[in-house]
Amino acid sequence: MRIAMISSECEPYAKTGGLADVAGSLPAALMHAGVDARVLVPGYKQVMEGVKSKGRLAAFPALGDMPASQILAGKLPSGVPLMIVDCPRLYDRPGGPYQDSSGADWPDNAVRFGLLSYVGAVLSGAASPISWRPRLIHCNDWQTGLAPAYLHFMPGDKARSLMTIHNLAYQGVFPPTTGSRLGLPPSSFAPDGVEYYGNMSFLKAGLYYADHITTVSPNYAQEIQTPEFGYGLDGLLRHRAAALRGILNGIDPREWNPARDAHIAQPYSAGRLAGKAAGKAALQADAGLPAAPGVLLAGVVSRLVTQKGLDLLLEALPALLELPLQLALIGTGEPRFEQALQELARQHPDRLAVRIGYDEVHAHRLIAGADLFLMPSRFEPCGLTQLYSLRYGTVPLVHRVGGLADTVVDADDAALADGRATGIVFDAPNSATLLHAVTRALGLYRNKRRWRQMMQTGMKQDFSWQHSAADYQRLYDELVPPAGAQATVTPGSR
Repeated sequence: MRIAMISSECEPYAKTGGLADVAGSLPAALMHAGVDARVLVPGYKQVMEGVKSKGRLAAFPALGDMPASQILAGKLPSGVPLMIVDCPRLYDRPGGPYQDSSGADWPDNAVRFGLLSYVGAVLSGAASPISWRPRLIHCNDWQTGLAPAYLHFMPGDKARSLMTIHNLAYQGVFPPTTGSRLGLPPSSFAPDGVEYYGNMSFLKAGLYYADHITTVSPNYAQEIQTPEFGYGLDGLLRHRAAALRGILNGIDPREWNPARDAHIAQPYSAGRLAGKAAGKAALQADAGLPAAPGVLLAGVVSRLVTQKGLDLLLEALPALLELPLQLALIGTGEPRFEQALQELARQHPDRLAVRIGYDEVHAHRLIAGADLFLMPSRFEPCGLTQLYSLRYGTVPLVHRVGGLADTVVDADDAALADGRATGIVFDAPNSATLLHAVTRALGLYRNKRRWRQMMQTGMKQDFSWQHSAADYQRLYDELVPPAGAQATVTPGSR
């Protein structure tokens, strides 16, 4: 089985969120399972500087608005082969993968990710300039959504395609002439194609033309077929429901392991929890909060945006800070949220500590040191930080949505009685239910035996990439069966 994973970011070289973790970890898990997996990424400045050894594979001429480029070969630290689209005009610039340093989208994003999609498709078809050809391309989010469309219109033998939705809210919508500027035929601009309410959508193209679709959790696969979570694509997703499934993301148990984490104050495990108290004391000291081992310490590591429920948290904070608890927060995002949180921290220095910005070291320390982890997301396709918090014995408090609903077992009476409870789950996305959920957590925290049981149950859950990779491998085998066998997954209509 030969798989090409196409991604606009990949850990450790280019990362803005969970997609980078998936692109870095899933191919490594697949490789260990015997799959010949390779990753195709743009040649951002960070990628070109991070990958020290590179060799030239092939050159691509200009097409439409897309300039000439070349493909370089490298490797991820895991040993997974990396293919890099080298085009300095599009990728060698400061800022992030999608935006400049001021937070504005790059104006040529359609061309930048059109080229990524086009190269991925050509490498997967009969006209590929290199000898290694995948049997399936695994596309991720809107930035790679044109790859299945390019494949559809290419003649000759070609790979099958899988489109994974990491967040349906981001769809890559551009003016209607974009497709023709990127080399797609005029016939593609139609409701049965890339057209989306008069414009052109990269993600719509991927969802329409791909042989199969996945999302990053089973619950999210159901949610996106509804108007509430479908962002205008729920009709298409219901139409393609037979070719849609949810596969839960995983985490790297080597990077997120409290027994071996070099970033935290003292290692610990489910059987030896003493080190967690040292992590709590270190977090309180680092955050400037009073040393209080018996006080519930809640933590937040998040992008400070509405999707993550930061508006709910801010609305609830005045009442939350009247409760016997402390709160430490790390994140960056919308200026209005950053400023409001910083002002509240100035008013309540003994209760609230806010660090604007993000780095992995402080994220590890906060997740290890907190007792309770708050994740009041309005929607959450999968979520990874609740999985990290479970692994570290930091009880997650989450909104019952998306992957949060799939991974956290609420501490109701039945789940507590039979030892299944791993967290606190609330249903309605408003500040009153969030406040009530935190009050529930305080009550549970006072019962040390029950709280310890929840911690240990969460720490024993296995959300490693090994399980996710096995689910993907089964899907790959259905889409691309051995020679002589028939595919068991029927692609959606074209």
